Amino acid sequence: MNQYCYFCFFYAITPGPSNITLMSSGVNFGFRRSCPQLFGIGVGFPALVLVTGFGFSGFFHTYPVVQTGIKYVGIGYLLYLAWCIAMSNTKIEGEKRVKPFSFIQSASLQWVNPKAWVAALTAIATFTSNTQEEIDMQILMIAAVFLLVTIPCALLWLYSGKFLQPLLSNKAYQNKFNYIMAGLLITAIIPMLSV
Repeated sequence: MNQYCYFCFFYAITPGPSNITLMSSGVNFGFRRSCPQLFGIGVGFPALVLVTGFGFSGFFHTYPVVQTGIKYVGIGYLLYLAWCIAMSNTKIEGEKRVKPFSFIQSASLQWVNPKAWVAALTAIATFTSNTQEEIDMQILMIAAVFLLVTIPCALLWLYSGKFLQPLLSNKAYQNKFNYIMAGLLITAIIPMLSV
């Protein structure tokens, strides 16, 4: 369990479309108006994990080699994502929206978020067994851990928007921030290698 807790935490805390848009919302609309977006992320991603997990559990049971393949493809994509984060421009001011994302919009964003899909598939492929008796409980546990860690991690992004905006306008600080976030994502891969 500790292995996927570690993975879930580092997935949830690293930059991605959900966290960056939430940070931007915190800057532009404040905490209270951004809460629906926060809870949409917190509920939407674990729901994606459940649907993905239960949808693929029978397939993984029948074809365990696919489960292993998805694990390594997911690891490769997460390494690529870490590289993209390290090289990216994190400016959060961007294009201002007229109003913050709603709960439904934010939850729906998870279904078109490549980082969310890769994390869900990788977590299911890596941290579940291929015996049908155990896999259902393992999927529920993974989704529960994501539910518990996603909201506090997203909350950190929401609060940090106001405080990081002046720092991230400085290119040197922006680069350091990107390298730290990329490093955190890479450390999330380590427990996956031992499963």
